[in-house]
Amino acid sequence: QVQLVESGGGLVQAGGSLRLSCAPSGPTFSNSAMGWFRQAPGKEREFVAAISWNGGNTVYADSVKGRFTISRGNAKNTVYLQINSLKPEDTAVYYCAARTARYGVLPTTQAAYGYWGPGTQVTVSS
Repeated sequence: QVQLVESGGGLVQAGGSLRLSCAPSGPTFSNSAMGWFRQAPGKEREFVAAISWNGGNTVYADSVKGRFTISRGNAKNTVYLQINSLKPEDTAVYYCAARTARYGVLPTTQAAYGYWGPGTQVTVSS
């Protein structure tokens, strides 16, 4: 099966930066969109950012606009999340997701994505 593997998480002081990576593990597959979601302890998983198949379109949650940047790598199906100006409230497990079906509007819901990585922990200390 196709799997997504996240990396780059860790413990960072508030105001610091991290770059998360998401790469496929196993067979290469075509995707129309990839996204990042996060889940803090005791909270529901929430949308963070998404990017179109060619990287031409992006969308962000209001809480991360101006601080997070999602991008496509040169390697097929690879996506990155540059996180700047980290806040303690950014602490969560960050999940990479992929959608293979075409879409009209770049999706921001969990249900729109069929493939998920196991997550990588981001912890922001004050």
